[in-house]
Amino acid sequence: MPNDASLVTAAMLAIGDELLSGRTKDKNIGHLADMLTLSGIDLKEVRIVGDEEDEIVAALNALRGRYDYVFTSGGIGPTHDDITADAIGKAFGLAVTHDEKAMRIMGEMYKKREMEFNEARMRMARMPVGSVHIDNPVSVAPGFNIGNVYVMAGVPSIFQAMLDNVLPTLRTGAKMLSRTIKCPFGEGEIGAALGAVQKAHPETVIGSYPKFDGKTYSTDLVVRGRSEESVAAAAAAVEAMVAETAERRIHAT
Repeated sequence: MPNDASLVTAAMLAIGDELLSGRTKDKNIGHLADMLTLSGIDLKEVRIVGDEEDEIVAALNALRGRYDYVFTSGGIGPTHDDITADAIGKAFGLAVTHDEKAMRIMGEMYKKREMEFNEARMRMARMPVGSVHIDNPVSVAPGFNIGNVYVMAGVPSIFQAMLDNVLPTLRTGAKMLSRTIKCPFGEGEIGAALGAVQKAHPETVIGSYPKFDGKTYSTDLVVRGRSEESVAAAAAAVEAMVAETAERRIHAT
């Protein structure tokens, strides 16, 4: 766990053979990254694993010991290959059972819909003993939280709804601030000078994003940091560097 109390970290474990085969294009990683950034939580690592229990357990144990929070997606549905609940239980050394509350709310839902609450659907009520529900306003079947791990569905609309319920309960850190400077030069022309600016402002992170309009190259330079003062100082240095580069080009011609 990080020592800086103002820094809160997270990882994501996306589960499913369909992600690795390309049959399903993941939409949850980007959404989680956006929402965590807005909440002042740094998403530090993302892993994708197939529907193999030992692989899920190994990845989860590696991540949950290293970061403040771990979010999983996928593998809590009604089919035989939805093995996330069992893997989470194994990782924590906990028995996995049909949760009484989950069985009740799901049974009531299927009864209202005049559908059989069969054995396959009951699988979605299984979770490690001691888990706390993550409400699912879309399709009722809950996710669950155990320790610092939040287990959610892979279906994007359900994942997003569950995440909305989880975020207000989390400890958050200082919000990441950013400032963008438009640079009319390509990365090759400013690389060394930009590296010097970054070295002089280690409390910030300066990103370089090249663009090409079909004729010329340019670069968006993004300064990120958690202090308005440090971001402003680094941005001013970047702006000065861009101006100096323009001046040198004028004299060179």
